[in-house]
Amino acid sequence: MRALERAGADVIEVGVPFSDPMADGPVIQASSQAALEQGMTLDRTLALIREAGLSIPVVLMSYLNPIVAAGADVLERAASAGVHGILVTDLPVGVDPERERWLGTGPLAFVRLVAPTTPDQRMREIGEHGSGFVYLISRLGVTGARDDMPDDLPDTVRRLKQATSLPVCVGFGISNAAQAKRIGALADGIVVGSAIVRAAGESTDAAVALASGLRAALDEG
Repeated sequence: MRALERAGADVIEVGVPFSDPMADGPVIQASSQAALEQGMTLDRTLALIREAGLSIPVVLMSYLNPIVAAGADVLERAASAGVHGILVTDLPVGVDPERERWLGTGPLAFVRLVAPTTPDQRMREIGEHGSGFVYLISRLGVTGARDDMPDDLPDTVRRLKQATSLPVCVGFGISNAAQAKRIGALADGIVVGSAIVRAAGESTDAAVALASGLRAALDEG
């Protein structure tokens, strides 16, 4: 985490490993399984974030089950550990208003997801019930690095920007500097997960080199 901050990351998303990561592709699934096998938990994740002592925001990414299982004070514990936002992958707007209120009124920014197939009115509703930024999923399917980007992405970003005043960050499939430069010119930020995790599986240096290249591409754009 410290190395990614030095490499130029503006925000670091830290995933909480979960046994059934249904929105994630093989790279994140494998990393989650490896973390669980080594005893990683939500509280140990928070301890690592606290120890890192970063000066940039941290967003906790999880599924609903680990968050609920961690207890009613989990959001406060996360905030005290240095977390600034939370993204719950499997909690669409309107599915569980009580839990959404709990997340939305807590001490963390409540980052919401938008799919590329989301209608304009639904985009507005999601923007109204979120904070921090909106995470636009660039394509249907699960997470994972891709070589191409959807042709309709510029139009989707345009529609979402018209629907909300929150910053729009695009994720799912971004894995190289060329993609970062192209998407960075459209949106307010990019989210890179699988490519960073895959590089980290080789070495910290490989992950840092990738992050530095993405930062340089965004700055050029």
